[in-house]
Amino acid sequence: MTTDVNEEKSNIDTDVLEEMLKVGAHFGYSKTRRHPSAAPFVFTTKNRTDILDIEKTYALLTKALEFIEKLAEEDKVILFVGTKPESKKAVKEAAQSIDTPYVSERWIGGTITNFSEIKKRVAELKDLREKREKGELEKYTKKERLDIDEKIKKLERNFGGIVSMTKIPDVLFIVDSKHEHIAVKEAKRVNIPIVSLLNSDCDISEIDYPIVANDAAMSSITFFVDQIISAYKRGKKAKEELKTQT
Repeated sequence: MTTDVNEEKSNIDTDVLEEMLKVGAHFGYSKTRRHPSAAPFVFTTKNRTDILDIEKTYALLTKALEFIEKLAEEDKVILFVGTKPESKKAVKEAAQSIDTPYVSERWIGGTITNFSEIKKRVAELKDLREKREKGELEKYTKKERLDIDEKIKKLERNFGGIVSMTKIPDVLFIVDSKHEHIAVKEAKRVNIPIVSLLNSDCDISEIDYPIVANDAAMSSITFFVDQIISAYKRGKKAKEELKTQT
């Protein structure tokens, strides 16, 4: 983990803190579920539920956003990952808004560590899509076309979000690193930096840019995903402005 939790907190935007409270970002899990690495980020425990220190969350968020802005300026590829029900919609819509790959249904083992095989499945999906659009599947029987349609649906579900991913991503943004532990393991194996919204039950030491906050409520997830998207757009805008000046 790259952040010193004892670093002095300064330049805090109180409006952002208020918004965090409004979306319930400060709610952790029960104390019994707390991972030891999360202890420094717990402000107090109320009714056996951990309450997170949102000033520390703000400091973590700031560092993560600075990192995302820099990535956008450098045209790096971010892969968004969030497959649990509460995060699917936010992750998919956010990634689509900046035309970046995403996984919102199920992490397929080898998505990063066996990317050459994954590319073959993506190519198969593209090929079937193209043939269907051109009407080339009409030569098959009704049953065969139904089977092909079912195959396309399965490929869409598993690989539809990464069709645009022509190479291994430069960074992963993950909602709930514990839930997405396979993605975390693969990213760490090939030294891909991870930015993650994660709660008090996660091993924070595994993540390069952790954002310790509520990763279960849709309102909280959407808030932090939107923050990431805004940072990415700022980075892209800064790059374009630099181009016009040169």
